Amino acid sequence: MSDFDSIMGKIANDSVRVGIMGLGYVGLPLAVAFAKKNIQVLGFEKSATKAGAVNACKNYIGDIKDEDFIAVTGSGKLSATTDFSRIGECDALIIAVPTPLDKFKKPDMSYIAASCEAIGKHMKKGSFIALESTTYPTTTEDFMKPIIERESGMREGSDFWLCFSPERVDPGNKEYKTGNTPKVVGGLGKEAQAIAMALYGKAIEKLYPVSSPRAAEMVKILENTYRLVNISLINELALLAGKMDINIWEVIEAAKSKPYGFQAFYPGPGIGGHCIPLDPFYLEYIAKGFNFDLTMINAAGNINNLMPYRMMNKIAFALNRHKKPLNGSKILFIGVAYKPDIDDARESPALLVMEQVARKGAVVSYHDPYIPQVIDEHGNRWEAVELSDQNLAESDCVVFTTNHSSLDIDRIVNRARLIVDTRNAVKGVHIEDGKVYKL
Repeated sequence: MSDFDSIMGKIANDSVRVGIMGLGYVGLPLAVAFAKKNIQVLGFEKSATKAGAVNACKNYIGDIKDEDFIAVTGSGKLSATTDFSRIGECDALIIAVPTPLDKFKKPDMSYIAASCEAIGKHMKKGSFIALESTTYPTTTEDFMKPIIERESGMREGSDFWLCFSPERVDPGNKEYKTGNTPKVVGGLGKEAQAIAMALYGKAIEKLYPVSSPRAAEMVKILENTYRLVNISLINELALLAGKMDINIWEVIEAAKSKPYGFQAFYPGPGIGGHCIPLDPFYLEYIAKGFNFDLTMINAAGNINNLMPYRMMNKIAFALNRHKKPLNGSKILFIGVAYKPDIDDARESPALLVMEQVARKGAVVSYHDPYIPQVIDEHGNRWEAVELSDQNLAESDCVVFTTNHSSLDIDRIVNRARLIVDTRNAVKGVHIEDGKVYKL
């Protein structure tokens, strides 16, 4: 029996063993999705704390239902290890590790490289390997493949197979989770594609095959570049509308009445999360190798990067209208999560606004029902304060940076002296009232 027939047979009878490299926001939900379908899953994690939590049946990802997590870990269908030599126990390996940008916005490929090196050293012949981490087109073929072949002494296409299938995790989404979000699959060759479709089909309801890994890699970049450009556009228009005494949210709602040709995007203090602020710059990085300048992505990125500074100016303007300087004023920020109703502050623009305001001498505090403490990019630790009537009343300015649904907006408006609303959390109160200043 060929290696291809062997792994396809294991997938068909649910005896395939799947290894997930990285048990974070992407890897752990995927691991649970496979385990729920009676697939044996072994998670590989550098963090002993995370691996220990999985083995102790302790869920640490909010998008996973506790009962699902306990069921698959308690039954032994999902376990975790820090011992990467156990890679050889797995038939299929899925890489879901971070892919950050460095301070020069150059992709940091060290996590993918380390995963590929470990796989190459320990995998068995006939393994299937998929990358889910967001990256630039050509990564699977030109970056991953040489590393794995070098470390293993095996050849792609005959001894192992490669695929790229981009993650589509949307933290806090109540409707779409890992299992019911359509999944793009791009295998390197027909056999790789056949394995990928069979394997992912065990855990994901709908698959969308594309012709190659580089096409799948471009799909992910397109999805998030589309959002970056459109959110940056509406942010810039919001700033202009503010100068013209036009409520941009009223404009958006009116534009939404058109039944075709318009999709609503909403302004804010900047774009957060691991995807939209970062992913388009992977494409900009690889485009330079083709002597191609992505001017629209660059412009959109610049608009987004400037938003926290413009929000600082908005806060200073509002205080000035109340005859108060920014220096020495008490500023209470509400929400540091990058989107509503989640506990994720990655790349949150709120942290950048807080940092800039603090640098100007303001006394900064924050409240977030989901995040009791947070550390900014400079290592500064912030502790959440209670959203008490006293804290609201004593603040010179209250700034909405995340519009969590659990917030009592009416109470905040009644108790606060001055509000800067970057999220349209306060509806029906206009700038001319002198208390609420909108983006």
